[in-house]
Amino acid sequence: MSETTGTKRVRLAVAQTTLNEDPCDASALRESGREVRRLMREARAAGARVVHFPEGALCAPNKYLLSSAGPTEVAAADWERMRWDVLRAEATETARYAGELGIWTVLGAPHRLTGPHRPHNSLYVIDDTGRLVTRYDERLLSNTKVSHMYTPGTGPRTFEVDGVRFGCLLGMEVHFPEVFAEYEKLDADCVLFSTTGGPAPADSAMFATEALGLAATNSYWVSFALDARHAELAPSGMVSPAGEWQARCEASQTAGIVVTDLDEGAASVEIAVFRARPWRRTARSGLYEQHLVEDARSSDLTVI
Repeated sequence: MSETTGTKRVRLAVAQTTLNEDPCDASALRESGREVRRLMREARAAGARVVHFPEGALCAPNKYLLSSAGPTEVAAADWERMRWDVLRAEATETARYAGELGIWTVLGAPHRLTGPHRPHNSLYVIDDTGRLVTRYDERLLSNTKVSHMYTPGTGPRTFEVDGVRFGCLLGMEVHFPEVFAEYEKLDADCVLFSTTGGPAPADSAMFATEALGLAATNSYWVSFALDARHAELAPSGMVSPAGEWQARCEASQTAGIVVTDLDEGAASVEIAVFRARPWRRTARSGLYEQHLVEDARSSDLTVI
């Protein structure tokens, strides 16, 4: 909470990372872990309490590299090819480092289940002591993901830092307004949306545009974390409750962070947070029923 305003306030870093699609390459997995931890250091040095990473920041496995039918055909993923030992070691070291730095870390990676079940596509939420406090598993998967790669998740996940409530979403869930509305009902102040975007830069730019609308519709912040591959059109960043970009990473294909404050006391969000959001809740509560009337000129839809 802000000492001067009494309103909620927290500093958050949004990251864009180098896309690693090869789950079989141990050295690439280790390099992804090192990059994540470097960005965590930068975030903490800038005073961030939370750092938010894209989908698959440690690894976003390519559907062809895991395909049981070979590298030219999409088929059931052979997850035994993945270097789970290295992925787990990097995730464990990242959690330990979050505790050493004292920073909350939201990290994208596949989450292994007991065989023969497919893994989840997940966000690990690690607190500032290095403890894994919860995990969000992508629920609304693409056709390829649900047909060949992952097990869907089962529900929303929230956590709080300094009184600010966060929700988590993944992948292509920006296409589903209902899951963003679900977090509004759960009193989220900010939704952390992690993605690898679409196959083309224009697709990722569309994801970013949808994030703007969803932040405005729900009058909360949306953190948009995407890998750097399409950053020229869709860099990672923070959308304010007014539906405007509050801060964005560099629009280049380089890993980095942007740090910004989620501050309810900022004049730019006062209307969205304290007027628009409460009014929409009132409007959805049955407000209009008491104003309905019995009138022939109302019920007859064929008269002028």
